Parts: sequence; structure tokens; C-alpha cells
Amino acid sequence: MANTSVSTLLVILFWGLTLATGRKLSPLSTTTTLSSSPSDGICSSMVMPQSKTCEEHLVTTQDGYILNLARIRIRESRGPPVLLQHGLFMDGITWLLLPSNQSLAFLLVDNGFDVWVANTRGTKFSRQHTSLPSNSSDYWNWSWDELVAHDLPATFKYVHDLTGQKMHYVGHSQGTLIALAALSQDQLLNMLRSAALLSPIAYVGQLTSPLAKNAAENFIAESLYNLGIFEFNMRGDSVIKFLKDLCNNTGIDCTNLLTSFTGQNCCLNPSIVNVFLDHEPQSTATKNMIHLSQMIREGTTSMFDYENRDENMKHYGQPTPPVYDMTRLPNDLPIFLSYGGADALSDVKDVQRLLEILKDHDADKLVVQYRNDYAHADYVMGENAHRDVYEPLISFFRLQ
Repeated sequence: MANTSVSTLLVILFWGLTLATGRKLSPLSTTTTLSSSPSDGICSSMVMPQSKTCEEHLVTTQDGYILNLARIRIRESRGPPVLLQHGLFMDGITWLLLPSNQSLAFLLVDNGFDVWVANTRGTKFSRQHTSLPSNSSDYWNWSWDELVAHDLPATFKYVHDLTGQKMHYVGHSQGTLIALAALSQDQLLNMLRSAALLSPIAYVGQLTSPLAKNAAENFIAESLYNLGIFEFNMRGDSVIKFLKDLCNNTGIDCTNLLTSFTGQNCCLNPSIVNVFLDHEPQSTATKNMIHLSQMIREGTTSMFDYENRDENMKHYGQPTPPVYDMTRLPNDLPIFLSYGGADALSDVKDVQRLLEILKDHDADKLVVQYRNDYAHADYVMGENAHRDVYEPLISFFRLQ
């Protein structure tokens, strides 16, 4: 079967299964559904088998979400902290999908850094709340605005207070978006040494991903929300089993499962798809998908648009949502930015729009790496990423 046919099949399959497995959620109730305990997290599932020192921490945001944060280090290391922030549909395991001698988290630990792995609200290990059950619509009433306003500041403060040091930050995909948005509002700077942005997303108006464009242009997320599906969940057991069987038994190269979304990745070992499906994809809020769809359609980076003048006035005090002004990014912040020529989500044209804004950045504070053959998933799952991206990134951190 040709790659294009496989990709088309998977696009249809993706949206069909998303609709089929979407869960309608109950209104707010008085009981709270708690997720796994801190002992059942990234440490026990991914780190302890590698004989690394790992601790599970819980961080509570101002709006009540309880986030899991894994700390990996050489015992009693006093190296500088590094916070790793995953992207959309992923969790902290993103940084541990590759073998231990290739994964960014373990490479940083082996180089003496104190590594902290974040897990965004709604993902497997961060589904607790001080009062809301995770099966309620109110629990899922957020977009990436709340990650900027609550998740990122709470996580930064926790790591900074516990270590007593400023931290390096690594974001991938949505993890770069929320950092850029926060920095454009002068947040976090007093706790930050430097930022590494992999597949950076400041704008998505020119993305070429057929899956993402189709979803935005056809208002898929809005349709799901109107159907009462507030958790955007692609991880039904039957879906994962079907995909694993498809990949293992049909001769289809299932890296094409990612291609329709991410672009043509250059460097994925086919075996990584099974590892990926063991842990990902993760849930997000349907409202978050609506927000990202607005960005795609409008080509802007603004707060969530309620598309109702009165609602926008109620939330923002103005009829249209405020813009995250990327021209306000600090010129003296050390930044390592790496983007790929084949990336269909962090498209070259959108990244160049960001780079145009950064043209006045202090020259000795900005490192830009362009990988012509890299697409979106290569940055966290590519078997060459340790050599192509992570080693230069670690060298950059050492200079700061």
C-alpha cells in the first residue's frame, strides 16, 4: 500500500475513532475521583528500571489542579535543575520513550543535571484536583491559557523553591507555546536560566499538517464540545489494540500513523510506535483543541476567544481576546531554538515569523539550529536526536 493511501486511511481512522471514543462527562458532582498515587508514576514505570534515582512530587496550582512532577538525578546531585515540558497529546514519558542512552532526560542526568519532568493537567499522572472529579465537565474547562497562567508558574515555583536555583527549561511543541506566552507577559524570568525550544510554536497559521488543518477548518473540536464531549481522549483500549494489531500484523509502516499529523519524520525506528502506543496519546481538554483551532484559522496567538462579545468582556474586559505579544520576549534571555524543515506542525514559515521577531535578540544569547530532514516527532522520538539535537542543547546549557 502506498504511503499516501496509508496516511489517508489513518486520517479517516483517527477522526472516526476520536468521535467513537469521545466521552460525555457528568456535571459537577460533590465527589472527587483521585488518580494514581505518587508511587505509581513515571518513576516506577520508566525510571526505576534504569537504576536511576527518582522521586515523585505533587504540585497544586492556584486553580486546584494537582500535577505530578518527577525528579530524576544522580543521588544528592547539586547540578542545575532542568524542567522538561511535553507537548500536546503527550505526557512526561515523552522524554523517556527512547532507550536510556538516547533519551534527553537520562542524558541530562548523566551530565550532572537535576532533571524535573512535568505532566500537564489531564494527563495520566496529573488527573487529581482539590475539589473537581476528573469525570466532570468543570474539570476539563481549560485551554492552554490556563497552562500559562497556572500550571507553568506553579511548577516553576516548586522547582525553584526546592532547589534554590534558577532552572533551564526544555519545551517541545505546546511546551514551547506556553513558555513563549508566559515570557511575553514577563512571567518566570526571575526563576529561569535559559530556554530550549524544540519544534517551537508561537504561530500555527501556516501549518501543513492535513490532520490538524482538517480538524480546524471543519470545526471538529467545536462539534465535539457541542455534543457534550469535554475530554478529548484518543486512548480507548479498543483503539490502541486496533492500532497495535494494524502495525504488527499488516506490514504497514506505522510511522505513517504520525506522518499525517507531524510531517514526514526522518529518523523514527518503526519499533518506537509500539513504545509510543504503550503510553501515549494522552487526553487534553476539548476546549484546548478549540483554542488551537482558532489559532490555525486566524493565524494569531491570542487568548481563548469565546466568540461572544459579552463573554469576552466578562473574562477579559474587552470585546476581543488579548494577544500574546511575542515582540515582548526579553532580548537577553539565553535561547536555544531547533526547528525542522519537514515539520508539518511547527512549520518553517511560522518559525521564521518568530525568528523575525527575534532578529534583535542579543546575538550571544540566541542559538538557532535548523534540521532540514526533521519533523515534529523526530525531536522526542528520533533515534538520531541524541546526536543531532540533544548534545548541542546540553553544550548550550553548560555555557549558561
